[in-house]
Amino acid sequence: MKPYKFAPYLKTTIWGGYQIAPFKGIYTAQPNIGESWEISGVPGHESVAIDRGVINDVDLGLNLTQLIDKYKGLLVGERIYKKFGNRFPLLVKFIDSRQDLSIQVHPNDELAQKRHGCNGKTEMWYVIKSDVGSKIYSGLKESITPEQYEQMATAEPINGRSQMMDVIACHEAHQGDLFFLPAGRLHAIGAGTFLAEIQQTSDITYRVYDYGRKDAQGHPRPLHIEEAKEAIDYQVWPEYRTSYDSTRPISELINCPYFNVNRVVVQVAQQVDLHSDSFVVAMCLWGEANINGIKVRQGETLLVPASENILYIFGNATLLTATMG
Repeated sequence: MKPYKFAPYLKTTIWGGYQIAPFKGIYTAQPNIGESWEISGVPGHESVAIDRGVINDVDLGLNLTQLIDKYKGLLVGERIYKKFGNRFPLLVKFIDSRQDLSIQVHPNDELAQKRHGCNGKTEMWYVIKSDVGSKIYSGLKESITPEQYEQMATAEPINGRSQMMDVIACHEAHQGDLFFLPAGRLHAIGAGTFLAEIQQTSDITYRVYDYGRKDAQGHPRPLHIEEAKEAIDYQVWPEYRTSYDSTRPISELINCPYFNVNRVVVQVAQQVDLHSDSFVVAMCLWGEANINGIKVRQGETLLVPASENILYIFGNATLLTATMG
C-alpha cells in the first residue's frame, strides 16, 4: 500500500492571509485563506485521494472515510480501527494568520461528549515562519478563579482591549517554536504567524474574546463565555513553550495520548521506523523528498498506511510526522 496524497481543503477566514497557496505551490483566486486542511475526516470535509503513484488507481476520488472503510486496520492500524472505526482521529492543517485569531478554548473529551457527543480537542502548533514581533497566546500568566474569568470576559473592553488580555500569557513567535495545547488551555495565534497544526478530530471551539470583529454579514461573531467557563484549565504552568532537541535528525516533539509527533530532517536519505501499529502523517515543511515511492514537496502532506509505515525517505527536506501511539 503506497502513501496517499489528498486534495487540500482551503478555508477562507476573516483573519486569513495570502501565504498558504504560494507555500504549497498552487494557484487560486480564493481570498483570505486562513487554513489548509491537509488530512481531514471531519464530516462534510473528508479529504479526497488524488495521487498514489498507481496506474489506473481505483482509490483515487475516494474520501478518507471510504478508504478506512475499505482497508480498515491496514490503513490506520488495527488498534486504532478498533477504537475509532471509520472516523479518522486526527485533523492536520497549515494555518496563516494575517490578523490575530480569537482568544479561545476547547473542551476535553469528557465535557465535549457530555455537551456535543464528540471528542474534545487537544492540539499542537509548530511555527514554520513568523513576522518580527508576532505573538502566540497560550495559557494563563496569573491565577484567576472561574468567577474572575467571567467578570473579565463580560466586562466592557477598555480602549478596545478586553481585560482577558491582561491575564493570558503572551509569547514571541519564532521559526521552529513548538506549543502543546491540551484541551482547556486558553490560546490564540497572533497576526503574522504561519504554522502547522495537528489536533484531535473535533471542530468544537469556544470563543472568549474576538476584538469586536464582525462576520461577512456585519454581525458580531458569537462568543461562548459561559460554555468556556467550565472548559478552562485555570492552573498557571511554569512554561508554555515546549522544548526539543533541534540538532537531531529525528526529534520527538510531542508524545501524548492523542498523537505522537516528530520532526525529521533529511539531507540525503533516512529510514524512519516509529515502532507503532499506526498510520503516519508526513507533512513537508521545507524541500522535497521521495517517501515510500511517492514524491512530496513543501506544503504537501502524505498519509502512509499502517501496513507500510516504515518510511524510506530520499531527498532534502524537513518533515513533521504524526502517529497515534
